[in-house]
Amino acid sequence: MAKELQPPQKQDHQPGSEAEMTPQPLSFMEGWRAAGKLQGKRAIVTGGDSGIGRAVAIGFAKEGADVVILYKDEEEDARETLRHIEAEGRKALAIAGDVGDPDFCQRAVAQAVSHLGGSVDILVNNAAEQHETEDFTEIPTEQVERTFRTNIFGYIWMIRSALPHMPAGGSIINTTSITAYRGSPELPDYAATKGAIVALTRSLSQKLWKDRKIRVNGVAPGPIWTPLIPASFDEQRTASHGSSAPMERAGQPDEVAPSYIFLASEADSSYINGQVLHPNGGTVING
Repeated sequence: MAKELQPPQKQDHQPGSEAEMTPQPLSFMEGWRAAGKLQGKRAIVTGGDSGIGRAVAIGFAKEGADVVILYKDEEEDARETLRHIEAEGRKALAIAGDVGDPDFCQRAVAQAVSHLGGSVDILVNNAAEQHETEDFTEIPTEQVERTFRTNIFGYIWMIRSALPHMPAGGSIINTTSITAYRGSPELPDYAATKGAIVALTRSLSQKLWKDRKIRVNGVAPGPIWTPLIPASFDEQRTASHGSSAPMERAGQPDEVAPSYIFLASEADSSYINGQVLHPNGGTVING
């Protein structure tokens, strides 16, 4: 899947767009061989403008799904993602807003459902933010609240809004992180939200399968080369991103998206519920 993999380089500034990153992430699923796994399905992907969300949205489209992406700021990235979804002959829509706002989530889901034709089969919660913290005694209250609003409250608001429109056989996929299992000295509030996502996934998997026959699973990526990295860390940390993984490099969004396609496909993962997949460059996770 991965091709021409090169280590991250120091950035002259903190890019917010994939097009500004050096090297640019592999997020267009160009090497993916589709098999119609999601033919006729309708999906919503939060944080779908770039990085993992972009690769997932495009991968879903290649497998036959119509896709609505939610994004916050990067309109240029969102337009590029839409272009690739539409190139696969699928319906596409991008909605800008803040998933930390429950009213936005309600409006966005309503708009997405209308665009998709009345229901949604797959919800991918992927939007996230992180902020490096050197001294926990000085962690800003506003930062903690903002991180929790985006990373866990937003997941809850999106699921709550989407459930009335999801039929039996639907799939919810939540993006957690390796930090949920290993912790992160520099990202304690971020890691806390990712641990909460694991607990939310496990809890809802039991309830929603029993009541609605909807599966809920998660994906916990390791160090992946996305715009979130140079936007979060200094040049030195960015340049070494992924070097501590057993495979000694950062992963690419295209290497993570297949986990979501697998979990979204009822034919492939019909007996998987409440589980988390770990595309993380070789780190063994127990728990």
